[in-house]
Amino acid sequence: METERELLDAIQGGDRAAMRRLYERYKGYAMAIGLRYIPNSDEMRDVLQDSFVKIITGISRFDYRGEGSLKSWVSRIVANQAINYIRDHERFHFTDEIPDDRIEEEPDIGEVPDEVLDGLIGQLPANYRVVLNLFVFEQLSHREIAQQLGISEKNSATQFFRAKRALQKMVREYMNERQKI
Repeated sequence: METERELLDAIQGGDRAAMRRLYERYKGYAMAIGLRYIPNSDEMRDVLQDSFVKIITGISRFDYRGEGSLKSWVSRIVANQAINYIRDHERFHFTDEIPDDRIEEEPDIGEVPDEVLDGLIGQLPANYRVVLNLFVFEQLSHREIAQQLGISEKNSATQFFRAKRALQKMVREYMNERQKI
């Protein structure tokens, strides 16, 4: 298999087939990243197309830092394009208020299949889903999330807290339904 460096060299050398290889190599990965933010696959296909246009047009400015850096760069572009899409097409409602309701024991999400968990995350409101994905999967701090979304750090932490609580509730409901079967 061709290394990222070899693929980049071919693209930068004008090899149009290498651009296709880049797309084929990362399209599934990019789609999986995007679906965490935009659960509708038709909408995500549009975002994926826009992402790869941005990737191909910006690849000459990409700073290669070793194997894996291209994949990471693709991931960041897809996540950013997905967030931009959500900003343009869904309502974000942010609040700094953390609810006072009691904290229940966290369910064991290890018992929930990945595809079910992805579906549950997809049901979260957009603002919860975006902050949860940025914090958990992109491993950004609340400061970095706040900067990216133009909100306060407290707001980011609140959205994460609410997303986590809502997801815990959905997981409990899923597990209760499974026990009835």
